[in-house]
Formats: sequence, structure tokens, C-alpha cells
Amino acid sequence: MWTSLLYTGFEWLDIKTILIFLIVFLVFADILKNRTPKHFPPGPWSWPFVGNMFLFDQRKIHLQFDECAKKYGKIFTVRLPVAQQSPRWVVLNGYEMVKEALIHNGDSFVDRPTFPMFEDTISGGRQAVGSMGVVMSNGYAWKQQRRFALSTLRHFGLGKKSLEPSIQLEAQCLNEAFQVEQGNPFNPKMLINNAVSNVICCLVFGDRFEYSDDRFQTLLKTVNEIFHLQGGFWGGMYNMMPRLMKWLPGPHRRIFSGWREILSFIHVRIQEHEKDNDPSSPRDYIDCFLNDIKKWEDDSSAGFNLDNLGACTLDLFVAGSETTFTTIYWGLLFMIIHPDIQATVQAEIDAVVGSSRQPSMEDRDRMPYTDAVIHEIQRMGNITPLNFTRLATKDTWVGGYIIPKNTMVLGTLQSVLFDETQWETPYTFNPGHFLDQEGKFRTRDAFLPFSLGKRVCPGEQLAKMELFLFFTSLLQKFRFSSPQGVEPSLEFEMGITRSPKPYQLCATPR
Repeated sequence: MWTSLLYTGFEWLDIKTILIFLIVFLVFADILKNRTPKHFPPGPWSWPFVGNMFLFDQRKIHLQFDECAKKYGKIFTVRLPVAQQSPRWVVLNGYEMVKEALIHNGDSFVDRPTFPMFEDTISGGRQAVGSMGVVMSNGYAWKQQRRFALSTLRHFGLGKKSLEPSIQLEAQCLNEAFQVEQGNPFNPKMLINNAVSNVICCLVFGDRFEYSDDRFQTLLKTVNEIFHLQGGFWGGMYNMMPRLMKWLPGPHRRIFSGWREILSFIHVRIQEHEKDNDPSSPRDYIDCFLNDIKKWEDDSSAGFNLDNLGACTLDLFVAGSETTFTTIYWGLLFMIIHPDIQATVQAEIDAVVGSSRQPSMEDRDRMPYTDAVIHEIQRMGNITPLNFTRLATKDTWVGGYIIPKNTMVLGTLQSVLFDETQWETPYTFNPGHFLDQEGKFRTRDAFLPFSLGKRVCPGEQLAKMELFLFFTSLLQKFRFSSPQGVEPSLEFEMGITRSPKPYQLCATPR
């Protein structure tokens, strides 16, 4: 009888009605769950579930954020459900706003959020204690690993003159590789990538790799490919729907296979170090880490274990090469587009260094124009326009608005490096931004390609040394131009980093 009554009472409910009811229920549940807190920054209207995911084009999202800032102000909110803590992102624009958050309220924005793709890559979804590397770790583990990385790399020459000969040797090898091309058109991307990577490889692995090493060349190409994919549409889709995307085919699967290839390479190097490591005479970062595993065996939360050694080594290897090589790749393109600036740099190199010896860091103070050009390359190259995401650790007031705990925060470097209140001609390649009226080099507060605050790039000193020595060494030996009949372009590709579209050049010996 009860079955009959139930059937009679609900016989009007068909599948279509149930689905409509379910959809309406889920929409209202999403709206209630993600309702805007009081005193929250304004922003564009968002769809249920997907938020503003399809409002932005990943290939030019940094430019679209600029447009949002014009409409909603220097601090605005977007909803991008691609992280585990919260779908809300607060975007900070302009030097003053970014400084207020990351310097004046630095303790509130020192953590990183958790992204499904990163966790599934590094820890296989295990969320193992102390195995998140340096870049994405937080709290006690991050402090210990950052401290250890800095102290260890300084021991092997980071920021010291003792590292200079290694970079000069690599610059000489790069010059010889360019010389082989005999002035014919070629793409210098992989040669520059290999040269820059070799510097961090010497510090981390204790060895460099020849430009003819096909396996290492393939590894570098894999890193480039992953950076492009992971920072684009497919990486975003995976972070938004990880459980579904795990089962679907698509380019996102190449991200995981690529990272496995790189981690496999790193683990082989670690195993080799384990076999011949002499604790009394460490050769590199891996040796030092292996030696410290025993020292920290009673404190597992510090992250000194073999899994985390692989993650930390990956961070140092990738971060220590990708951004610097991309900056130099931009630099040669800018010199092609601005031959007058190239000629002025070479005149200064000729006057200060000459042609009989390699440039050294001691020359930099006597080469203000060249130094200014390198800084302008970094500013206009804009390698990481979005900066790396921070996570609010507590409710914090910024710019007159409240940023609740667990909110994602982006202090965009795009908005700082092109801030119209800080730069005289922000959208023009102008070395004069870094020169005073007497032609002497001047620092600028808004020059922040390495970010700022407690999460500032730990490899800043190494990058500055590499940029100066590689750039001046190349321009000392070659004049760069486009192949005949080819118009150079500043078109870019956007992934985790912003890089030029592949181009060719002619390196004519001077």
C-alpha cells in the first residue's frame, strides 16, 4: 500500500524535472557557499561552479587583468576554482598596492596555496609530510628548506666572486657554439638554455652537460613544453576538475609524463651521489642534502628525506635556469629590434673591457648603460607577469578591503613593471629608466622582476651575475640581426613564464 501511495504521489516527477530540480539546488548551494564576504574587493560577475574561468584567455590573462584594474580598481576579485583552499583570488595591481600587501603585511601572505596538479606531480597525491620542495612548501618545512638551500648554494659560490669563473667558462662555451653558425640564421633558444642550465647544474649536480648531449637537450625541451602546457588552459582545467581530468585523455597527460621524465633524471643523479658521496667533502647541493638527512632524522617535519630531495632538486634545477635563459632570449631579440641600443652597449663594452679578455663583474660599475639595458630587458621581458600565488594566512586589510584567510592573492608583476605612476615611458624599451641625468646607473623601487617580501626569489644574486656575464660576453663577440627579409616580432607565448615566440637571428662575429 505504501509503495502504491508513493508511486501515486511522485508519478508526476519525470527525469527532466528531477534534473532541473537538482541543477537549481546545486546552483543555489554554490551561490550560498561562495557568497561575497563583507568588505570584500569588487570584481566581475561569475558563473556558478566555473566562476570566471572562461572569462579570461590564459594566453593573455595578465593583459586582461590590467583591463579589470581599470574597471574595478587597483584591488579586485576574480573567481577561479583551480586551487584546493578557495576559488576566490584577490588581484593586486600597481607598485604601492603590491608593496602594501607583500611588504607591510608580509607575514599574512607568506604561504603558497595547494594546486591539485602540483600535488599529483610531486607527491603522487600522497601529500607526504615535508615533500613539497622549496617553492610550494609552507611553514616550518619551507623555512628550513629555504635556509638550507641558500646556505648550501652560498657555500658553493652563490653571490660570491668564486662562482664567476664557472659562468665565464660557460659564456665562452656559448660563444663558441654561436661561432659555429658562421653568421647563418639559427634559433639560439636551446643553446642559451643549455648554457644557463649548466651553471645551476654545477651547483646542484656537480657537473655540466655538453651542448651535444642529446638526452640533456631533450630534457630541457621537455621542461619548456611543460611550462607552456601547465600554465595554460589544460593545466587550469586539471586544477579545476582533477578527479575527472585524471580519467580523460588530453595534453594535460603530457604534463605528468614530462615531469616523470625529469624526476627520473634527477633520481638517477641522486642514486649516483648516494654511491660515491664522501660526507667529509661534499661536492654539491645533493651531497650536502644527503649528509643532512641523518642530522634531521628525528625531525621529519623539516623535510630532510629522499622524496623531498628530489622535489627540492627539481625546484632548483628548473627555477635556476628557466627564467634566466628566457630573459637572455628576450634580450637578444630586443637588441635585434633596437640596433642603435645594441651599438651603444657594444661601444661601452669596447671602451671598458676591450676585446682581449672576458667581461667580469668588476666591470659592471663602469658600464652603467649596459647595466641599464639589462635591467630594461628584465622589465620589458616581464618573465613572470602574474607572479607566483600567495595564500592569506589570516584575515587582513589591504587597500581598504578585507582579504579573508585562505584567499588566493596575486600581486601581479605586470602591473608593477608597467606602472604608469612609476615609469616615465612604461610601454617603451627605454634604458633611460635606469640612468640619471649624468648617465649614471640608478635603482628603481618598482623594479621587481624577482618579486618582493619573504618569498622573493632566492636565486636573485645568481641570476644578476649570469645575466651580466652572458649578455656582455655575447655582445662583445657578435653583432645580432634578423635574417634577411625577416621582420622581428615581440609576440609572446604564455605559460608558467612569458617567453618570446621562437625566432631566428644571425650572430655576425665582430
